[in-house]
Amino acid sequence: MNGLVIAAARSGSGKTTLTLGMLAALRARGLTVAPAKTGPDYIDTAILARVAGRPAVNLDPWAMSASRLRALATAPAEAADLLLVEGVMGLFDAAADGHGSTADLAAALDLPVLLVLDAERQSQSIAALAHGFAAWRDDIRVAGLIVNRVASARHEAMLRAALAAVDIPLLGVIPRREGLTLPDRHLGLVLPGEIADFDAVVSAAAEAVEAYLDLNRVLSCLHPWRALVPPPLRGRSGRREGPGR
Repeated sequence: MNGLVIAAARSGSGKTTLTLGMLAALRARGLTVAPAKTGPDYIDTAILARVAGRPAVNLDPWAMSASRLRALATAPAEAADLLLVEGVMGLFDAAADGHGSTADLAAALDLPVLLVLDAERQSQSIAALAHGFAAWRDDIRVAGLIVNRVASARHEAMLRAALAAVDIPLLGVIPRREGLTLPDRHLGLVLPGEIADFDAVVSAAAEAVEAYLDLNRVLSCLHPWRALVPPPLRGRSGRREGPGR
């Protein structure tokens, strides 16, 4: 299965906005992306489907068997260039019985994880966080890191220096920006039809993805790897052009 799981260390790290930006940016480059959401949340799937221009599927590793998850994911994945799965809460957060996490889904589908880390109010400690998440389970592969909400160029330099000690590719560093937050309420996000500036938020997220992520390197993380060659990108995070391994 050709796909990626977008996960985070905790809720509120920006993974939904980042996933929407990636969907919009990849779609603008002519790629067909099948969206999916970890768990039963119907609001998130409605948001993902609107941006992807195709239905989004719920993949619930607590309620569904591994074979059921693979069956539900395979059809949309085979009809698209890739499957992009948004995680829920933190990567290892699950139900009270310890089952149903985003990590469980990634393991069931044998998909690599892109880990979103919120850099707000931390600097060098982010390296320990990244290392711990990558090493916690041996059936999970954290294929790349995306650092979000970076305060300044100096802050970015400190984060990059710390993460250089972690053997995980840094695929993007996104500065703190206004207009990159979707409104929410007690039980989750608001439906896209209820958000007056929804399209503007998605457009801003896509611009941030284009500017600060190396999408060529992101695509190189796909499992199994398949050549997807969008036009050359010049993201701030990368040093190479074209897909890399």
